[in-house]
Amino acid sequence: MANTNRVVVVTGGGSGIGLAIAKSFAENGDKVAILGRTKEKLDKAAEGHENLYGFPCDIQVEDEVKETTEAIAKELGDIDVLVNNAGLQRIHSVEDFPLSDWDQVIGTILTGTFLMTKYSLPYMTKNEWGRVITISSGHGRRPDKYKSAYVAAKHGQIGFTNTVAMEYAQAGVTANSILPGATNTDLIQNQLGDLAEKDGTSKQEALETHILGAQWMKELIEPEEIGALAVFLASDGAAKITGEAIGITGGE
Repeated sequence: MANTNRVVVVTGGGSGIGLAIAKSFAENGDKVAILGRTKEKLDKAAEGHENLYGFPCDIQVEDEVKETTEAIAKELGDIDVLVNNAGLQRIHSVEDFPLSDWDQVIGTILTGTFLMTKYSLPYMTKNEWGRVITISSGHGRRPDKYKSAYVAAKHGQIGFTNTVAMEYAQAGVTANSILPGATNTDLIQNQLGDLAEKDGTSKQEALETHILGAQWMKELIEPEEIGALAVFLASDGAAKITGEAIGITGGE
C-alpha cells in the first residue's frame, strides 16, 4: 500500500499528542479521523485542516466503538492505520486511590485500546495491510509515585499490542508501541500542582523530581516528534518492525 492517502484513526485526537499525530498524518497526505468525547472540541481541532475529520466516541463503550469504526469506514473508505492515543492521569497514593479513578484510567487507556483495536482489525485483515500504533509511555517500563493506575495501564498496553503483533504477523498487520517520555502537553503541566502538593514542594521541584529527574537531556519531548515517529511506523520502511516498544524519551 502507498504511504499516503490512507485512512488513519487517532483516539484522543482533539488535543496534545493525539492532535500532533493527526496533523502529522494529514500533512503526509492521509485522511485522519480524530476521536474524542466532545464534538465541539473535535470540530475546533479539525478546523482549517481539510484532511482531519472529527468522530465523537466514548472508546470505553463497545457499541459506540463499533458504530464509530463503521461510520469511519463508510465515510472515509476504510481503516488502514489505528493510533491508540487516548489517555488520562489521576494522582493518588495506592492506599488513597479511589476505585472510580482507577476504573476511569484503566477503562480509557486499556479497555479503549482493546476495543478500538478489536473493531479496526477486520478492515486491515480484509486488505491484508494495517498498522496498529499504541501510544504507551515511558511509564510502560518504569514506575513513578502516585500513578499506579496509569503505570499499570501503560504496561498493559504494551503487552496487549505485542500480542496483536504476534497474532496478526502473517496477516499483513504490524503492531508497535511508542513510549514517550515527558511531553510538552497540558497533561504534564496539569500534573505539576498535584505532584508538588503531594511532596510538599514547588512546581519546579516537582518537574525536576518527577518529570525530568531521570532524563538525560533535561528537555520535554515535543508532540510533533512523536507524530513523526508514528508516521514512520506506518510507512513501508517499517514493514518488518512489529511487536516493538520504541522509546522517545530524551534518554532515561
